[in-house]
Amino acid sequence: MNEDRSSNEPTQRSWFERLGQALMGEPQDREQLVELLRDAEQRNLLNPDALAMIEGVLQVSEMQVRDIMIPRSQMAIIEREAQLSELLPVVIEAGHSRYPVIGENKDEVIGMLLAKDLLSFTAGGEADKFNLRDILRPAVFVPESKRLDVLLKEFRSSRNHMAIVVDEYGGVAGLVTIEDVLEQIVGEIEDEYDFDETAAILKLNEHEFTVKALTPIDEFNEYFDTDYSDEEFDTIGGVITNSFGHVPKRNETVVLGELEFRIMRADKRRVHLLKIVRRQEATESGT
Repeated sequence: MNEDRSSNEPTQRSWFERLGQALMGEPQDREQLVELLRDAEQRNLLNPDALAMIEGVLQVSEMQVRDIMIPRSQMAIIEREAQLSELLPVVIEAGHSRYPVIGENKDEVIGMLLAKDLLSFTAGGEADKFNLRDILRPAVFVPESKRLDVLLKEFRSSRNHMAIVVDEYGGVAGLVTIEDVLEQIVGEIEDEYDFDETAAILKLNEHEFTVKALTPIDEFNEYFDTDYSDEEFDTIGGVITNSFGHVPKRNETVVLGELEFRIMRADKRRVHLLKIVRRQEATESGT
């Protein structure tokens, strides 16, 4: 019996030693935890994507809605009295799935319009029966100060994807979507216009191209035989944003020389993806 007990002691001692070492080395704050995770990534115990997501989760727990919301001035809205023929161009141009519907002004959000709810009127030939108020969904309101991790939990439990952000006086400050929150964790969510990460310029046909906004100007000039200046900006996205005078939204266009630039993807901070049409071809096709 004594021999059996003594034979187990090295194993027990080793296990307790490992436990003690783990406890002694446990992080005392967020910074130490991040350092520990980064060290694990350096030793190939954690892949870079997993590390980035974990850091994103930690960051979300410290961020508030005001940090990522789309400002009131950039909200794509629908007016309460809008007819189908008036709101369809707004929906098509913005390309979103949900829209706040307002009354007298942007501080009076009376509900949400889901783009899919318009299908029965546009595809089913029932445009004469359209009444915007009949298809409104309830709007969700959240304060600017709400933590993002709490908001994400509420989004998941309520199955809402968008909320109107209000300031301390009850006025509309902007809006936030579940995608905005998730992008803080997993990085930018790709859409149908994304392509190979290693490619900066994608040729669609002889006259149309898709170009990442971060493409260096000298590389862009060499490919398209243009001479855009790189004295003030490093990327073609910087040149395009400057030509608009504001951060453009999806489907906005600008013509510079022989090229027409259409914004394919952008957020409230910068342009991400451009579609380019050689101007002489665009003119010939009537675009």
